Amino acid sequence: MNVPRLLTVIGAVAAALAVWAVVHLLGGVALVSTSGEVTAGAVIVAALVVGLAGWGLLAVLERVTARSRTVWTWIAAVFLVVSLAGPLTMGTTGAAKATLAALHVVTAVVLIGLLPRWRNLQ
Repeated sequence: MNVPRLLTVIGAVAAALAVWAVVHLLGGVALVSTSGEVTAGAVIVAALVVGLAGWGLLAVLERVTARSRTVWTWIAAVFLVVSLAGPLTMGTTGAAKATLAALHVVTAVVLIGLLPRWRNLQ
């Protein structure tokens, strides 16, 4: 197992949860989308699923192409841009939309910035 990549995924989850906590708990912003309240559990699960999926895709690309880092970064960036449609269309207030978008961005920044750096480490 690549421990630095696992720690990167955990870091992405922690970063998203920190944004959620600061804005929701300390700032008092109601994080509500058209599908309901966005809880800490939802933030953790979403960031964890995305992080593990990104790690899996990167691992596959590393086995099939010499340009895995470049290909993966482009795919991850496109995925981020597409994913922003959710919070921007489903947030119920401007503050909720901005915060939900920030959750997507902070998770992506950690994953895109760090996952490709830890190739072939155990």
